[in-house]
This record gives sequence, C-alpha cells and structure tokens, in this order.
Amino acid sequence: MTDIRIALSDKAIAQLPTPEDGWYLARDTELKGFFVVVGRRKRTFTVQGDLRQQGKRASSIRVSIGDARELTTRAARAIAKEYLAQISKGQHPKAKNGNSEQGETDRNGAVGAATLVQAWQRYLEVHLIRKGRSEKTISGYRDHVERLFSEWLDTPLLDLANDPARVAEKHDQLTKENGPYMANGSMRTLRAIYNHARRTNRSLPRDNPADAVDWNQEERRNTGMGTGDLKEWFLELASLDNPIRREFHLFTLLCGSRPTALQQAKPEHVNFRRRTLHIPKPKGGSKRAFDIPLSREMILSLIRVLRFGRQMRPSQAQKWLFPAESASGHLAETKEDRDRLSKWGNDLRQTFRTIATVAGVSEFDAKLLMNHSIPGVNAGYVTRHKLVEDHLRSQQQAISTVVFSALGKSLTEQGALINWLGHGASRRAVTQFRLEPNTLSQEQERIRQAA
Repeated sequence: MTDIRIALSDKAIAQLPTPEDGWYLARDTELKGFFVVVGRRKRTFTVQGDLRQQGKRASSIRVSIGDARELTTRAARAIAKEYLAQISKGQHPKAKNGNSEQGETDRNGAVGAATLVQAWQRYLEVHLIRKGRSEKTISGYRDHVERLFSEWLDTPLLDLANDPARVAEKHDQLTKENGPYMANGSMRTLRAIYNHARRTNRSLPRDNPADAVDWNQEERRNTGMGTGDLKEWFLELASLDNPIRREFHLFTLLCGSRPTALQQAKPEHVNFRRRTLHIPKPKGGSKRAFDIPLSREMILSLIRVLRFGRQMRPSQAQKWLFPAESASGHLAETKEDRDRLSKWGNDLRQTFRTIATVAGVSEFDAKLLMNHSIPGVNAGYVTRHKLVEDHLRSQQQAISTVVFSALGKSLTEQGALINWLGHGASRRAVTQFRLEPNTLSQEQERIRQAA
C-alpha cells in the first residue's frame, strides 16, 4: 500500500487497514515528521527528521517511539515533539552518553551500523520506488527481506558482515527449505541491499557477507513448445471454461510478453489505429515502456477479450483489459492446473522465442519484440518505435502465422476450435460484441466491420 496522510488519533489508527504484505506509513497532518508504521502484526509510532551537524544536514534519521497498542496517540505526539526538537539540535534522541553515533541508526545507514530493515527501507525508497521498478519486482525483493530474512530485520548489517558463516548457513537452510533458486535470489537481494547501504556508511566492511555463499547451480528452464506441440495445447486451451483466461494465455503466446505486464494492461493502452498495445511499466520500470505490434490474430484476440470482459465483468472491464473478480480487478493469478493446461506463463514466452526462429525472425528482432535489453554499443542507435509500425509488425505477423499454421485441419475438424477460432467464429464474436454508444473509436469500428 502507498503512504497516506491523516490526522492521527487512537480511533483513526485503529481503523487503518492492514497491508497484505510489507508496511506503509500513516503520516500525521498536524505534526511534520510524526507518523505510524503500519505492518501486518504491529503499528509503531515513529519520528523522522534531519540530523544536522555544524549547520549542515548530516543524515535523515527515524526513531521509534513505541507500540501503538501500548501508547496513546496523545502521549506519542508529546514524545515526538521532544524527539524532533533534539534532532533539530543535532542530538540523537536515543544516543548513549551523548554520542549520537552510538544510538539508534538513521534510515539511510549514515550514522552507526544500519539494521537490515533500515537498509532495506532506504533501498526500497531510493533505488526501487524512485527508479520506477515494477510492483512485481518490488514484491519479490520484499518477500526475500520480510519473509525469508524476518529474523534478521533488526540485526545490524555490521553483525552480518563480521559473521559471514552465519550468512552461508542461512543460504544452506533456504536451499533445503525453499529450493536452490529462491535461496540464490534472496542472497542476491541481501548483496544488493548491503552494497547500497555501504555507499553512505563507509564503516561497513568492503567485503559483502553474501560473498561467503556457495551459490547453487542454476539452469535455464527449457519448457517451451515447438510447432508440433501447439495443436494439442490449443485443444487444452479451448477447453478452459473462462474465455478471458483463454484469451490471456493465447495472447501471451502470440506476443511473448511477460504475463505480469499483460495482467495490468488497460483498454486505453490498445491503439487499433496503430495496431499496438502499449506496456507502460514492464520489468525494469517505466523507462523500459514499449509498444507491442499486433498481428491480425492478436487483434481478433483483443476484440474477443474486450467483448467477454464487458459481458462477464462490466465494472472491472472499464479499467482492465483482462478483468477478473479479484482485489485488483484484473487477472492476478494466471497459473493453471497442469493436467488441464500443460503450458502457461513463462513457458509461452519461451515458446514465442522458439517459434520466432522457425518463422525466420532474427535474434535481434525477437529481442525487440520481447523487450529484451540489446547488448552492444550499436543497439543504442536503434530507434525502436520507428520499427514498430512496419518492420516489427511484419515480424510479429510471421510468428502468428506459423503458430496458427501449426493447427492444420484442426480448425475445421475440432468442434472446440471451430467454435472459438474457426471460420466465422471471430465474425460471430464481433457481432455479439456490445458496448455503449460512442465508446468505440472509428478505427475500432472499422476493424469490427472488417473482421
């Protein structure tokens, strides 16, 4: 959840919603720098201010006041005023023997030895959120820190740095309990947070505690399909009861995009005039935003899902391209029972890359279509959006053609495929497509008539 601003009171704090994961801040509108950290199990009164030395800002510190269940808001606000006054004078409220560097550490690790949770909060705000990292990426980091390293949250990074064997043992434990990939991923997160904290705290040792880990071997999962596998997969997909989920998996195969990016697609991101679907915040954040060129088959899939969305989930469909009865309003879980649908998610992304080779699409073009980063200096001179409306669209169409050609006579022999994708099926779907007057652009209307 995002941070909020309210007039803090006992009643208002009691009514604050509990976050599904992580925490958020409820800042007081009356006293600047006074807020409550709202977590899943605990709500803590806290203050934040700039600790100044010789008239210059030395660091920004956060100091906890107490548990909101044990302290009234009135008492906490009085303590907060006292703490903020001390901070403004360059004194740490919880310093020992008057030495501010021996007290509770600041939030960015510049004073004393930052704890893991403080270094994580700094990394989250400055590196992840400020740089526009996706919610999926942030959620992954948060899971590593707040779930897998939960017992280390209040442990100073200096303690971990001075005891690398402890970190190595943790990696061994996670490997057994959570698997080798999760163990490696969590340690990469710890390594990144430590390196980030050391930028502002040179008292931390240069050696990263995660360097003590014996990394588990990782191999790329080769779960993609070839053209010979597509017919059976299409029959599995046609049997799914939910047509929105059916179109989601089909579209994932046809575009090779990451499922999480498609889940958050909105109707306004579809531009039928340019025949593109805009992905504003893919993996890597908004700076990696790109347009997916649409083949004919992809356009028909989008038209179908728009129709089904309006019919099945009218309120959610106003905002989301793939609506669902979920907390977010869009498809949040795209996993299927493997007995019903053998391939989904990243399997389809690998399949797209495999089919692209069969279709004669170059590796460079395939990477552009999948929004992969392109190595090399020359790649920086490629203006991607200039290629979308002509060259890349033709490459996209070549891939879609190979996919549907693999179905062979199934489109005229298999009832499930005939009703979904056979001759005239798209026309019937478009004929049934109902929206309020004037909600379709002229270009969308033209495509409906031509389908």
